[in-house]
Amino acid sequence: MAGAERGEEAALEQGLLAPEEPNQLIYTGDGSVDFSGNPVVKETTGRWKACPFILGNECCERLAYYGISTNLVTYLTKKLHDGNASAASNVTTWQGTCYLTPIIGAILADAYWGRYWTIATFSTIYFIGMAILTLSASVPVLMPPSCEGSFCPPASPFQYTVFFLGLYLIALGTGGIKPCVSSFGADQFDDTDPAERIQKGSFFNWFYFSINIGALISSSFLVWVQDNVGWGLGFGIPTVFMGLAIISFFSGTSIYRFQKPGGSPITRVCQVVVASLRKWNVHVPEDSSLLYELPDGVSAIEGSRQLEHTDELT
Repeated sequence: MAGAERGEEAALEQGLLAPEEPNQLIYTGDGSVDFSGNPVVKETTGRWKACPFILGNECCERLAYYGISTNLVTYLTKKLHDGNASAASNVTTWQGTCYLTPIIGAILADAYWGRYWTIATFSTIYFIGMAILTLSASVPVLMPPSCEGSFCPPASPFQYTVFFLGLYLIALGTGGIKPCVSSFGADQFDDTDPAERIQKGSFFNWFYFSINIGALISSSFLVWVQDNVGWGLGFGIPTVFMGLAIISFFSGTSIYRFQKPGGSPITRVCQVVVASLRKWNVHVPEDSSLLYELPDGVSAIEGSRQLEHTDELT
């Protein structure tokens, strides 16, 4: 009993426990830090305080993405006078690129920049791409002349270049947002706290709800605007929402929890493969605590968190 009291007093002296609530941790237990790199106070950061900014960012970004992709074939055929086969091929290639670029964003986030700066940087690229796309549909010199009877003059190489520059900047931008936003939202909940671990599951429900709200507005209202009002406005509205997404994201900076980059995931995957081959015949101890890479259960890679042992893949 006396030993427990001495341990509690030591923790109080180090600032790990609140004086008025000796058993309540002040700081998170998962290694998260604030924007300046200092340990974060549980009560004033993360959790649902930070989530509205992240959910707002995701909702606006998905609205912008689907506001472009849903009706893109129609724009290519009606405004750029592209053939049906060519338009479908261009849209498919662009969408495929949107699903490949997250590999770039994930590696940069995990190894170098962290999720916050990856989202911030690629959101800016995304917004620039949206602005260029809006200009290409609004400025007469960037659009081919209207059809005269059955003759529809094709877009010039310059007009194509401007349009596809904006389109592929969007593809690059989504590559930094798609793999990081959900993970950054999960970072706002401390895995070592059972209550916050439950709240994290609820966050993912709201996260996917935000995605569907953005997609719903795009697939209904924005498509109607593009077909009946004009493509300049139809692309301009998602551009404005992308700007709002960036503002929403930066607004929560002071209360976010950050995880430090843990090194290149490619390097770590290779390490696992090499270690598995080298230890093919090693006897697995019955005590799972001995399976950590270091005796104290701390990862050798700074910023990474240990995974619990499981028998599922034996």
